[in-house]
Amino acid sequence: MNDIIMRGRLSAAVLVTALTLSLSGVAHAGEEVREGAPAGPAHGACPSEAEIFATDNTAIITDPDDPRLRTRLVRFGHEVRRIIRAHGAEPGASTLLEGVFWSSDLQRATYERSREFEVDRVGRDGLHHIAGVIAKRYRQESVLTFRCLPRTSPETDAVRIRADGVSPTRLHDALVADPEARERLGGGSTTLDGQLVLVAPLADLALARKFTQDLGVDWNTTEVRYGDEEFVS
Repeated sequence: MNDIIMRGRLSAAVLVTALTLSLSGVAHAGEEVREGAPAGPAHGACPSEAEIFATDNTAIITDPDDPRLRTRLVRFGHEVRRIIRAHGAEPGASTLLEGVFWSSDLQRATYERSREFEVDRVGRDGLHHIAGVIAKRYRQESVLTFRCLPRTSPETDAVRIRADGVSPTRLHDALVADPEARERLGGGSTTLDGQLVLVAPLADLALARKFTQDLGVDWNTTEVRYGDEEFVS
């Protein structure tokens, strides 16, 4: 990741606040996608044990038309999947994301292409180690992980939200218009087919819900998963 990021915990744009989802339709070369999105509210089992959100970008991008934002990160996707497998875990689907993040230093939105990687057969320590390897190899300030857990687990400290019908432009405009959301949530991502992906602290669930509703999304149609998030450097 870069170093202007979310909730004031990092200082650069990277991916994510955000998180896993599925693209429908035909996959581009080198991509794995999963068909179908949740039809209504969901709080059940996650599609994978964990997710890693990462990029190989090290630049700060403030122009939404920057050609670097058109990369599909195909080679990066293959390389990260090999890293996951080499360290004893099982890589699942990988989804291309378009991130919009707020930079407190620049006082403006920044942009980044990234990928979400589903990971199975991995525990807390293994996930942390894999994310650390990725951060070091691609010179990232931090790599975000989300480990799916029961809502009542003592380790649960975050939520991962998915919602249909959100474009990068709408996400940008909502972030710029909401000082509290941009400072505490930091930003989010969307898939290429318009699904919001947002990872937020459990303590900020009410704010995340309001922000999602301000984007024009019916909260009852969102998917909410609970778990443990970590920024690994």
